[in-house]
Amino acid sequence: MDYKQYRRCLMGLLFVSLMGLGVLGYEELRDGIPDSYTQTEGDPGPVHSGFFVTEERTPGFTEASANAYASSDYTISYKLFGILPLKEVEVEVLKPTYVIPGGVPIGIYMETEGILIIGTGEVTGIDGLNYEPAYRIVRGGDYIEAINGEAISDKEQLIEAVNAVGNEDVILSLNRDGEQIQVKLEAVQTGEEEFKLGIWVRDNTQGIGTLTFLTEDGKFGALGHGVNDVDTGTLLAISKGALYDTNIIDIKKGEKGSPGELSGLIRYRDEQICGQLKENTPVGIFGTGEDRLYEKIETERLQVGYKQEIELGEAFVRSSVSGEMKDYRVEIVEVHRKDEDLNKGIILQVTDPELLELTGGIVQGMSGSPIIQNGKLVGAVTHVFVQDSTKGFGVFIENMLEHVSLS
Repeated sequence: MDYKQYRRCLMGLLFVSLMGLGVLGYEELRDGIPDSYTQTEGDPGPVHSGFFVTEERTPGFTEASANAYASSDYTISYKLFGILPLKEVEVEVLKPTYVIPGGVPIGIYMETEGILIIGTGEVTGIDGLNYEPAYRIVRGGDYIEAINGEAISDKEQLIEAVNAVGNEDVILSLNRDGEQIQVKLEAVQTGEEEFKLGIWVRDNTQGIGTLTFLTEDGKFGALGHGVNDVDTGTLLAISKGALYDTNIIDIKKGEKGSPGELSGLIRYRDEQICGQLKENTPVGIFGTGEDRLYEKIETERLQVGYKQEIELGEAFVRSSVSGEMKDYRVEIVEVHRKDEDLNKGIILQVTDPELLELTGGIVQGMSGSPIIQNGKLVGAVTHVFVQDSTKGFGVFIENMLEHVSLS
């Protein structure tokens, strides 16, 4: 290869490299712009800091009024060098929204919609042999809704129905991933007038979490994540549930590789109910609060801050884990506005010496603790880093508010 050919080859490689870098840079700029944006009426709206990126706002915006206070929805067209289109973003403009931030511990009780199948196992028949009648017929995560056409809702009804059917075929009506199906089993006789299907089931669950917010018209949101079955990992479908007063009686501090937890005393009595649970979702539990729940909070309303308003840096987590409602200092170290994992859009680190001394950072039971920045409620704590208890995830508050109607 002579010198000219060598030079042309190098120039070609350089051109291809520059083109590749240009494509990567373009995609990086494009990915840095949100697909949509929600802003509060009266706020200036999104600011994109990308170099060589221009924007055009329509309708009714000009370069001179780009920071005008919008009062209705509009569109932003982003371009590179004012020529190459990057992205069009729809901006939804909402009136200021206010909620009452929580931070108090709550006891949770919920009953499943149907009877949740956890798994299958062997049973010993009256003949002394082992059988597994439900093996590969039912699955963990299935919900039993009826037996031989008769609706059932708890374990006691299931046991009675199976014993009543006896040696005849058992037809289970199941909800499997939202699909209604029927399966046929033969129960195993294990004793006099006793029959079993060889399935492990659950019809309720309990636990401790933290209230995130109350609305002025009686709604609440809590936890920031859904309640999943501990064995199957599936989101529990609930028929009803309640919130109960609870008192924290012990704190196990979090350590590397060992998440801490709150232990509380919950009295499952009617007079201790402080809310009715209506919905269990991937971003929290929701329902209506009793007067006693509002009496536990006694804090001022805060304006809601949307995810594009969240900044890296100082913020606060509100919690009464010490027995007294306090705001503890944290640092927001990452914000992932486009991630599909709704519970992990915010990454924060506890820096407050008092909370670190008390809990070691974030512990189980603090899920739902409000995250406050610049005087606005922007999110809720959801999970702790197993290998670093000072760090945790948070959910954007707007994702939770989608499940309540604000009047």
